[in-house]
Amino acid sequence: MCTQSADWFMQLQNQICTALENADGKAKFKEDNWTREEGGGGKTRVIQNGNILEKGGVNFSEVWGKLPAFMAGRESVLETDLFYATGISIVLHPKSPMQPIIHMNTRYFETSSGKHWFGGGIDLTPHYINPDNARFFHTELKKVCDQFSTAYYPKFKNWADDYFFIPHRNETRGIGGIFFDNLSETADYSKQQRFNFVQAVGSAFVPIYIAILENNKSLAFGSREEQWQKLRRGRYVEFNLVYDKGTRFGLETNGRIESILMSLPPQANWEYAHVPEAGSAEQSTQSLLVKGFDWAS
Repeated sequence: MCTQSADWFMQLQNQICTALENADGKAKFKEDNWTREEGGGGKTRVIQNGNILEKGGVNFSEVWGKLPAFMAGRESVLETDLFYATGISIVLHPKSPMQPIIHMNTRYFETSSGKHWFGGGIDLTPHYINPDNARFFHTELKKVCDQFSTAYYPKFKNWADDYFFIPHRNETRGIGGIFFDNLSETADYSKQQRFNFVQAVGSAFVPIYIAILENNKSLAFGSREEQWQKLRRGRYVEFNLVYDKGTRFGLETNGRIESILMSLPPQANWEYAHVPEAGSAEQSTQSLLVKGFDWAS
């Protein structure tokens, strides 16, 4: 499964980069190949200063070696285990405040003691929440999940609400999506079925995000919206640096620092005790950054 997973994640990276370059119409991805001293490496691809995408990355990695200390005792793994991990990680920061940030990560992990699992997630962080886009995003994710189990979407949607949450702000990062982890072989699901689900999630990325970009491309914005975009990007930075497990895994396994931090926006801002104006679009968005909102019904 190691080779099969890695080959597919590399293929997905190629497909997504080609689709995003075509959609942007200007910028091209720059690729950096890197190796990890303890084992493995990856391909970091970053796009910047495009017509649509201000900054983004589509990264592939395949690493192995001694299990990180912070994972010992977790996920039923042994302190003496060796690990293998491969996956793809994507974060895109669009230029327009009217276009949403998107993130996706899908991965495969196994240990020398025979444990294995898939994980991942996809979530949307609009600077301004458009209910039509939110419903479309969640409905499409539900369609993907329902192909494999009608229990997947509600479970993984709630998991995303809890995961993509900023406790010190008491708000969600965006409108959520789906998040899953520890998907291993069980009596109900084979290893191949779990992999098929991860593949379906990965394959859904391009059609979903390109459709949202197309829907929002003509929306006007000015300095007010750009200022709000920087404030929301600041919250994105807070989540990624304080809570994101993928960022922590990369930092604690001696990953390539530029590849790990490619998820951060090119510019962000923090304003002391900012409160959105009553009745504004900013206040409306702020009011929707809560757990449990049912966008798919």
